[in-house]
Amino acid sequence: MNIIIVGAGKVGLALTQQLSTENRVTVIDESQQLIENIINIYDVMGVCGNGASYEVQKEAEAGRADLLIATASSDEINILACLVAKKLGVRHTIARIRNPEYETQLRFMREELGLSMAINPEKATAREIARVLRFPAAMKLESFSKGRLELVEYRLPEDSALHGMKLLDLYKNIRVRVLICAVSRRGETIIPSGDFELRSGDKIYLTASPDQLSQFFRHLGVFRGRASSVMIVGASKICYYLASELLEMGMSVKIIDQSEQRCVQMSERLPGALVIVGDGTDSELLHEEGIEQTDAFIAITGIDEANILMSMCAARQSGNCKVVAKINRRSLVDLVSDASMIDSIVSARSVTTELIVQYVRAMQSASGARVKTLHRLVDGAVEALEFGVTEEVPFVGVPLKNLKLKSGILLAGIVRQNGRIVIPSGNDELHVHDDVIVVTTDTTLQDIHDIISE
Repeated sequence: MNIIIVGAGKVGLALTQQLSTENRVTVIDESQQLIENIINIYDVMGVCGNGASYEVQKEAEAGRADLLIATASSDEINILACLVAKKLGVRHTIARIRNPEYETQLRFMREELGLSMAINPEKATAREIARVLRFPAAMKLESFSKGRLELVEYRLPEDSALHGMKLLDLYKNIRVRVLICAVSRRGETIIPSGDFELRSGDKIYLTASPDQLSQFFRHLGVFRGRASSVMIVGASKICYYLASELLEMGMSVKIIDQSEQRCVQMSERLPGALVIVGDGTDSELLHEEGIEQTDAFIAITGIDEANILMSMCAARQSGNCKVVAKINRRSLVDLVSDASMIDSIVSARSVTTELIVQYVRAMQSASGARVKTLHRLVDGAVEALEFGVTEEVPFVGVPLKNLKLKSGILLAGIVRQNGRIVIPSGNDELHVHDDVIVVTTDTTLQDIHDIISE
């Protein structure tokens, strides 16, 4: 595919890294330095200029492009860039739109401007945080088939009951229908077989229905009910979207920020939340505001180091509090993750990139069995993809034990048309209209037909 990316910032760079291996990518940015850097690192074309300019897009050969992705810092430039691209004949356009004031206009804008997709990174990040608060024991929670099947990231503690247990003995010992589909151990990524033996410290990725997940965590003795009281530090856009969603879910929300102006604005927009002017890094303030009795603590200021410091302080003050931090810098994410310092980490860049890559992979699919959902695991080394099963899939009705899957591929879950969840065994079969979740180390997989070895 021919893809144009407008904006060589953090999201644009991440998209270039992931899309340039399988596609012809051209990057547009007004910074000559950013363009030179990106074309020196990746096999892409670069054009220096305003991505919303008709002449600049013509220079980038937009008329031959299949997709334009606008990720510039300005919402207006992104919208205009997509409009110009549509006039030049680009069929698909994606715009990053961050301003909450445009929220009510997105549907109108998609229809009138021909946007294929509009992404609000802050809102998408808030949704990811809200999801993980449903299962506080998990590091990360992703959903498939409209929430019928969940995929959870969880690190086994030092005293884990699963230490030394083989996967083939898992159901016999805990009587819960879950499937461990990927394991990260000391920098190694593993798609495990039944003989694989779990170890304390492993980061595991498992699929199950929501009720089976609850039973799994109860069995391990680490179950924590859905958070009912949440403390958020940082009155940002993410905070607004997150607090709005949590209030609708009936949770008690407390917001802390150093800026009196931001606090006043947040209290006016969210009358159901308690907004406090203060320093979230002050452990005394957290104590006064009841951190010990709070179910979840969310640090989402614009400074990664502050978020890490606050999260560590909150975890120390309240032993059973779910702690989530927004960290954008890759080096800090790796440091915090390896040291198990914080329960869960979110990044607006990662969330945005994942949604766009999911759309691109669905476009690339040659058959009707396209990618419906895509989640990246183990820092992008593994992908979990949801496909819809159509009549064209040649192995419908064939027992899974008779399929010769490619190396590094595992069928992690099946959702029947009636909503029934199947954790696959060798005797199970795929049916037309099923949703099937495929976990793979092949990060270029586009079609369910490609899982079979020829």
